[in-house]
Amino acid sequence: MHPVLFHIGAVVIPSYGAFSALGVVLALFLAQRTARIAGVNAAQVWNLCVVALFAALAGERVLLVAMNWSDLRRHPGWILGLAMIHHPLLAMAGALAGLGSAVAYARWKRIPLAATADALAAPLALGLAFEQLGALLAGSGYGTETAVRWAVTYHDALAARWSGTPLGVPLHPVQAYAGLSFLSLTLLVLVTLPARRRAGDAAGVWMMGAGVSIFITELWRDTEGRGTLLGGALDGPQAAAILLVLGGAVVLMERKGRSEGIEARHG
Repeated sequence: MHPVLFHIGAVVIPSYGAFSALGVVLALFLAQRTARIAGVNAAQVWNLCVVALFAALAGERVLLVAMNWSDLRRHPGWILGLAMIHHPLLAMAGALAGLGSAVAYARWKRIPLAATADALAAPLALGLAFEQLGALLAGSGYGTETAVRWAVTYHDALAARWSGTPLGVPLHPVQAYAGLSFLSLTLLVLVTLPARRRAGDAAGVWMMGAGVSIFITELWRDTEGRGTLLGGALDGPQAAAILLVLGGAVVLMERKGRSEGIEARHG
């Protein structure tokens, strides 16, 4: 595949970074529309997304520097190459930093959390779909060895250097599976959003859909660097996926006397 999308002189534009950035831009613009549907201030949602994005990037970079501190002390110039590294731990650190900063900003600005989560559900799924497309081109989060006709084989040495991708081996294009599932989830949430019965329903649908998508696609993803639980029965992302499904079920659970309902506000 193509870990480098193109060059601008001596500057390398990685496929993963380019498609992730494209996904972020499209998600931001989609969030402006979904915010209006969810009944929250679109400008505040934009600001919240920007704050969360910078916090996520900072969280990933801090973890990268901490993990490679001994090498960076000897070779400070290597810090420029850290952006090429992708790892499940980095994604987790970025997600937690972004989520924490988003919740803090929402509370500071008194933005309703449930309705804001509804507004961000479809944009987040769309951004993840493009992120997985970039991962497919880069070889990041590669799949297990397979003999299926649609297998992908990487030959670029940069894929092995940046992502540890095995070269010359047919692999499941698991990133494409995940990308298609997240794109389908985007459409599902967009359909759910206007018809939701109460604030938080669209976010609950996203949590359950994302959890199912992650759990199933991990079956075809190589476990290198993803951690194992229960004697190898689960990897780290699958454990997180189970928590997402359970959390989504709780969010969607009917509650008597719930005052945040959309019908109650308009009835």
